[in-house]
Amino acid sequence: MAWRLSIEHVTSYEYEGEVLASYNEARMSPVRDATQMVLDHRVDVRPSVPVMHYVDYWGTEVSAFDVHEPHDRLIVAARSLVETVAAIPDVTDTDWEVLSDENVRDRFCEYLHESPRVRLDLPFLEVAAAISASRSPRETVEAVSTWVRESLAYETGATDVSTNARSALELGRGVCQDFVHVALAVLRAAGIPARYASGYLHPDADAAVDVAVTGQSHAWLEAWTGSWQRIDPTNGAPVGEEHVLVARGRDYSDVTPLKGVYNGPPSRSSDVRVTIRRVA
Repeated sequence: MAWRLSIEHVTSYEYEGEVLASYNEARMSPVRDATQMVLDHRVDVRPSVPVMHYVDYWGTEVSAFDVHEPHDRLIVAARSLVETVAAIPDVTDTDWEVLSDENVRDRFCEYLHESPRVRLDLPFLEVAAAISASRSPRETVEAVSTWVRESLAYETGATDVSTNARSALELGRGVCQDFVHVALAVLRAAGIPARYASGYLHPDADAAVDVAVTGQSHAWLEAWTGSWQRIDPTNGAPVGEEHVLVARGRDYSDVTPLKGVYNGPPSRSSDVRVTIRRVA
């Protein structure tokens, strides 16, 4: 069944004084692919400035803008109308010999090696060897997802956006970003190409129509086992109609929703609000 979702993602910063200039990138534009159709999308900035759009190396649409007038507050609002469908289950399962082929490893090299928040430390190598020993690649992906949920407790505020996979595992708790980073580390250590996916998640899989709810930015992963296998290690559920894909990359550092630099005093406060409404 297709869902039609209205999404509003508003980020605001207030500064202790006037910022003279800022240079920013926003990754808040939903992807257009076989599982979702973008019916409407726009990014508004206050102070009002032109917004330039381009696609980055990982295939994510970026909204770039500079603010050259003094301002003590910055607001970035992305509004989207997206129609989503659940991906048709793909039972393609390659074998370990294919994954070890030099051409395959070269093709997916960036999703097999370490990245800023995903280091292939010894604990991940040991877990990868144990889980993959008697399983196919596809079975390994599912088993890793289960292992991550057994190893981490979901706890808001236990980590922050700079936390890496090793730190989250040692801490034993975190949020969706941490669940995905830990899973990526194990999968890559096992020799399975795996990438970070981010976007939005409607919190109710049985959502009523025309009811606005507080949504959230969310992360899941995609692993290549002959085809791209999408899995949500935080919820232990398939990636379905309630997921809206915005960006892909090696880890969170490639998909940060809003980042930039500015010339001015420290930020006094920041606020992020995501509102999602199923309209059909």
